[in-house]
Amino acid sequence: METFIQQIINGMVLGSMYALVALGYTMVYGVLNLINFAHGDVLMVGAMVGLSILKVLQVVAPNLPGIVQLIIAILGAIPVCIAVNVLIERVAYRKLRNAPRLAPLITAIGVSTLVQTFAMIIWGRSPLPFPSIMPSTPVEIGGAVISQTQILLLVLATLAMLALVLLVEKTKMGRAMRAVAENPRVAGLMGVDSNKVIVATFAIGAALAAIAGVMWVANYSSAQFAMGLMPGLKAFCASVLGGIGNIYGAMLGGIILGLIESLGAGYIGDLTGGIFGSQYQDIFAFIVLIIVLTFRPSGIMGERVADRA
Repeated sequence: METFIQQIINGMVLGSMYALVALGYTMVYGVLNLINFAHGDVLMVGAMVGLSILKVLQVVAPNLPGIVQLIIAILGAIPVCIAVNVLIERVAYRKLRNAPRLAPLITAIGVSTLVQTFAMIIWGRSPLPFPSIMPSTPVEIGGAVISQTQILLLVLATLAMLALVLLVEKTKMGRAMRAVAENPRVAGLMGVDSNKVIVATFAIGAALAAIAGVMWVANYSSAQFAMGLMPGLKAFCASVLGGIGNIYGAMLGGIILGLIESLGAGYIGDLTGGIFGSQYQDIFAFIVLIIVLTFRPSGIMGERVADRA
């Protein structure tokens, strides 16, 4: 039972990070019908910028509480990620909105490689360690343990997702996003500036990716220029699992995928005496993707066009 609770905790932590990144995929797809495969690299930029800010804080304000340092790192990473993602939209995607589907896809892969290359030039090839700023004493829950960093991650992810739901459902910008997702031409006739809505969508997705990036490196203790590839692919799998284009589906898909990975890796590891386990964790996301695309291509929550944002 302790193993089960521990894997549930691990899955919730992992799934909340997948959900934050998956929301970026699903929002852009809902508005543009475009898969932004460079989105995982925005997470990487957030992680690298957050680490750089933490290194500065270690020098100029070493006595700040760890949680304050981490929040400052996140707040500093968000505008950088927004700038990167908005620049990507403006330079790489805007001219391709009416192009054949293959052109934006190839462009997204090229942008991903370009972002990774710039990150390698700026931060180097070697993995960068995360400083020990959070208390190391874990919290025990039913025989399982959760670190204070993971608790903070869950709280921040929950608050970010709630804020997004409120923005999409209750604000003028949210209504505009839903209108553009349903029919850009009609939305334009009603006075909605589609360019502004698309830029806002990329900015919001980037902010969520920045939070996920800093918390990812805090949870796994290191970052490097190519780290965004696998989380990005898994988050895409999560958005497809939940129903790409549906923000609630992205949240649900992220959590489910995180639980599947943790439970699968944990129990396979136990059943095989540790021979298999966490090193095979990555395969579960792609097994789930294949199953979903085979039996329910629209995902768990389908694709409700009117609610896509």
